[in-house]
Amino acid sequence: MKRRAALVGALSGGAVVLWAAPVSAQDITAEAVQASLDNTFVLIAAVLVIFMQAGFALLEAGFTRAKSVANIMMKNLMDFMAGVLAFFAVGYAIAFGTGNDFLGYKGFFLGSGAADYTSGLTVDVFVFFVFQLAFAATAATIVSGAMAERTKFKSYFVYSLLITGFIYPVVVHWLWGGGWLAQRGTVPIDFAGSTIVHATGGVAALMGAIALGPRIGKFGPDGRPRTIQGHSIPFAVLGTFILLVGWYGFNPGSYLAADGPALGAIATTTTLAAGAGAVMAMLVAWWTTHGKADVGMAANGALAGLVGITAGCFAVSTIGALIIGAICGCAVVGSVWFFDRVKVDDPVGAISVHGTCGILGTLLVGFLAAGNADDAGVFYGGGADQLISQIVLVVSVVAWVAVTSGILFFVIKRTIGLRVSEDEEHEGLDRIEHGSRGYNPEIYTADFVLEAEDELVPVGVSVGGS
Repeated sequence: MKRRAALVGALSGGAVVLWAAPVSAQDITAEAVQASLDNTFVLIAAVLVIFMQAGFALLEAGFTRAKSVANIMMKNLMDFMAGVLAFFAVGYAIAFGTGNDFLGYKGFFLGSGAADYTSGLTVDVFVFFVFQLAFAATAATIVSGAMAERTKFKSYFVYSLLITGFIYPVVVHWLWGGGWLAQRGTVPIDFAGSTIVHATGGVAALMGAIALGPRIGKFGPDGRPRTIQGHSIPFAVLGTFILLVGWYGFNPGSYLAADGPALGAIATTTTLAAGAGAVMAMLVAWWTTHGKADVGMAANGALAGLVGITAGCFAVSTIGALIIGAICGCAVVGSVWFFDRVKVDDPVGAISVHGTCGILGTLLVGFLAAGNADDAGVFYGGGADQLISQIVLVVSVVAWVAVTSGILFFVIKRTIGLRVSEDEEHEGLDRIEHGSRGYNPEIYTADFVLEAEDELVPVGVSVGGS
């Protein structure tokens, strides 16, 4: 047996030497190996972020009614698939192409000038494009949940193309693409996009929800908000876990290099914020909603913590991450309550999770950044410079997205129309918008609202099938 093992070992070793000989002649350097590792890591991170689309789809489907689940899935599918084309054609060039302080104008269709930005990085332009595309699709798909169950698909499709191709890329250029925000004396910290990605999607979601108006039955005759039951809490929780997994591509991937200690630190702060957000949202909801631990609110609390930490995941300590996650977990409960009271109908809480907590997480970096004297937060002896810079970032992005998306939704509403008819909303969007239902015709679906004292009251009944 020993002789046989030795023979196998010798043959294997010889094969390795023969296979490796041509490679060694290419003068492989440590820098080349590192570049290969960096590209592999960033590409894997991009795949994780793309996988978040599945999480968004399940989360939104679970928090909405069965009669429109195919519509939810179609919108999430097209956010990415159509977004690929829009970001390839114009979005990447506007975001990362050479240009002025406001936008880029080189590298359309990944042509001439597309590689200018990545020339100083170890990451290849094509790998970088796929990673940034995943972020653009995330910003677009955030809006889907807030506009669920009442939006014409063709209108949403137009919106999705324009946010991916123009509204979002302009914001990216301002900071990540070397634009005017990146040239401030104290550069804003938004490491992976609490504001650039999430608040952009959240503010656009707010403008879309306002333009649409609430779903039928959301508010009672007295104007009080009523809960319209989603059809699958398991979908929502599974979607939350998928999003959590994707976030390990979102935040660590933004380091753009395979550096173990740095990635471990980012992953740790990300995880701690998610846990703190989920627990605090559960407790706050428990204390304020008839003494019950609300599953959906706990899930949104985890996402709120993740959104909040995304800006400062590499700038804050572990304690800072816990604080940010806990504050965002509390804030998401209050934000959902607030938007309900001002009659903004957001079926999945996207405005609160991504808008409110994206802004809040970005601002908290101004207090909790634990870096050197040049970018430390108020609580770490850095003075108010970093906080002021964070405020400038938030105000400029919110203003840009609110104005541009508001105009976009207004134009769509006045031209091709934004909202489906009452009959279609009662029946559900699946059959009329897409020609088939999300579930088999045998499955019975009904619309219910949750009144005071947990009394379920029907507001319209539909049966699966044509």
